[in-house]
Amino acid sequence: MDQLLYGIKALNIYEIIMFLIGGVLIYLAIKKEYEPMLLLPIGFGAILANIPFSSAIHEGGFLEILFKAGILTELFPVLIFIAVGAMIDFTPLLKQPSMLFFGAAAQFGIFFTMSMAALFGFSLKEAASIGIIGAADGPTSIYVATRFARHLLAPISVAAYSYMSLVPIIQPPVIRLLTTPAERKIHMKPDFDIEISKTVQILFPIVITIVAGVIAPISVALIGSLMFGNLIRVSGVLDRLSKAAQNELANLVTLLLGITIGSTMTAEQFLSPATLLIIAMGLVAFIFDTAGGVVFAKILNIFLKNKINPMVGAAGISAFPMSARVIQKMAQKEDPSNFILMQAVGANVAGQLGSIIAGGLILTLVK
Repeated sequence: MDQLLYGIKALNIYEIIMFLIGGVLIYLAIKKEYEPMLLLPIGFGAILANIPFSSAIHEGGFLEILFKAGILTELFPVLIFIAVGAMIDFTPLLKQPSMLFFGAAAQFGIFFTMSMAALFGFSLKEAASIGIIGAADGPTSIYVATRFARHLLAPISVAAYSYMSLVPIIQPPVIRLLTTPAERKIHMKPDFDIEISKTVQILFPIVITIVAGVIAPISVALIGSLMFGNLIRVSGVLDRLSKAAQNELANLVTLLLGITIGSTMTAEQFLSPATLLIIAMGLVAFIFDTAGGVVFAKILNIFLKNKINPMVGAAGISAFPMSARVIQKMAQKEDPSNFILMQAVGANVAGQLGSIIAGGLILTLVK
């Protein structure tokens, strides 16, 4: 009988708290539909990891194998970026290359939060891993944390994906605080009659890979996999592979990534003051990224004849395409005749590139 009850006897209050946290993530995924493809597996993985003597995470357990094979080797983030690259259409950005500036401006929160984390006593590498949450890019956060702060991988990953799912809740109040109703009603002159040739679409991922790789060689794995996925998409000769990357590859790797990240949420590592501080600073990074893009657009408007709707600047984060949709919804609420979706998409795509380059620069400079 004792052998049958040894798991129950070993159960403690901290593991029960982690069961509840896992349950909350599953609730948010199902009831609120906040990034269900990620939060549901993460929540269930957290439950599996906190069952006493769980065979799933012990040596030889399937989650331990997935962690070593997919996270420590950085394979899962790279595969996710191939899938994301196959999903992204860079045409809106190529038609309005000025949106690249918003992809850069919206990374401000990363470096601000990195400095703040260092002031709170985290090491430089830990601070860099925390700051990258502001990229609003889960795979980049995992990639940096795996290299710099593996012991913080669980709270960093959960914070990154949670805030990505909360874009519709986090961004609107920040935008409204920093803009006036008149600014939110600004109509942007459409300039989408430009035709982007097939040659340009094919050259774009190749050139970006070379340029970004030369600037920050350590970012080649991330930017290269993203651009490789996009090259598959635009080449026109690999439609089956492009669809497989967008569907089967994305779904399978996301599933495995989520449950594996959840398995790192053991009570002894996750339930600590440092975890709460990391989650709080991740929110600060996200807010300052949004604010950085909006403020940058407002500064540009001082010098521009054709004004930019400042809300577009907020779409410079990497949460694609959710942020662009939020911006368009806000614009429509202010003025039903205002359509800035394509401009927001251009900034959003630029944010995807900006987050990877920012991650690469952090890895290069801190190392």
